[in-house]
Amino acid sequence: MYKNRIFLFVSISLIFSTLAFSQNSSTNSPYTRFGLGSISDNANGARQALGGTSIGFRSSKEINTVNPASYSAVDSLSFMFDVGLSGMYSHFSDKNGKVGKLNGNLEYITLQFPVTHFLGISAGVLPYSFSGYAFSNITKLQINSDTIKATETYNGSGTVSQIYLGMAGKFLKHFSAGINAYYMFGNISNQRTVTYSPANYNLTSQDNRISVNAFRLRYGLQYFNTINGKHDISVGVFYENKKKMHNTLYNKYNISQVADTISNNEFFDLPQTFGIGAYYSINKRLTAGVDFSFQQWQNANFFGKTDSLTNRWKASAGIEYIPNPGSYRYTDRLRYRIGLNISNSYYDINGKSMPINLGISAGLGIPMPKSNSILNASFEYGKIGNSSYMSENYFKLTVSATINEFWFFKRKL
Repeated sequence: MYKNRIFLFVSISLIFSTLAFSQNSSTNSPYTRFGLGSISDNANGARQALGGTSIGFRSSKEINTVNPASYSAVDSLSFMFDVGLSGMYSHFSDKNGKVGKLNGNLEYITLQFPVTHFLGISAGVLPYSFSGYAFSNITKLQINSDTIKATETYNGSGTVSQIYLGMAGKFLKHFSAGINAYYMFGNISNQRTVTYSPANYNLTSQDNRISVNAFRLRYGLQYFNTINGKHDISVGVFYENKKKMHNTLYNKYNISQVADTISNNEFFDLPQTFGIGAYYSINKRLTAGVDFSFQQWQNANFFGKTDSLTNRWKASAGIEYIPNPGSYRYTDRLRYRIGLNISNSYYDINGKSMPINLGISAGLGIPMPKSNSILNASFEYGKIGNSSYMSENYFKLTVSATINEFWFFKRKL
């Protein structure tokens, strides 16, 4: 047992190092050239099958980082860790044609353990945003009597990650309060190059690079109760105040006939963010949940402006069904999940708002034999944008393992 624990801790350390120092992009979407890229909501692999619905969720068998108040639900004898991997195929189409992209990544790793019967702690590495794209656009210009073909090429990559440490405690029997402290780090690069034909016109290019190095906090609260022994309800809220990213470095390179470099210490804002959600379960078999979250990007300072982005909201709902949680039959303990989410984008394109984004998901929770651990698989189909600019349809598969082991007890000799 001692050797197994050493091996487990070494494995966790290796995965932490991989996430911390290998900043791989998890997307190929042209839409990630706006803002800080595609923002992650940080739902674990199991909750992703329920549309990401997590704010009101609390369980002794899962780690819910979306609402830190959930950490107090941890079993007083258990140590848990959760690791998630994903693969996504995206299909893009516009007036110039169609193209498909495939990518995958290690998404997150989290762990959780009890301090007392009413206090739990969680830590891990999570994504904050992803950026990754490569596309071009061809236009024709009329200069005097010459027709010039201009090819604009856009390339971007990068990830903003976050290491977090969280704590939650129960109080007044039916309440829990928690807090997450995040250290954010990473780099995002956005490049634009314009070439002309004939080639006697000067090539121009621009490279905007953002280096993120900042701290922020998230506060969470949950109310939970069991009625008549079979009805479990929980309601949760979380809040993040508007936060300046004091250590963000903005580098801009302009190249024409002569190369110029401008390097500034810019102050970017992370938006004020809040969310509310609820879960209801009957006989611990059928569980349903709903979420709503809001990010106030419109008032956030980004590249010296407070109106270059728009507010983002997201609504989701999900259902989980377990035929018989207390049964000895393996198939009776399988977890069947479905979910739906809708959201808007936090950016405009050419002054026009983007259409509503849609995601439909389904998944399965598979208990591991003779263990409290669970293997989760979720599949999501989503749609972003439309044909007037670019339509993105994606198919995402997420696989995660929630390892739940009894560590904190004395064995009898």
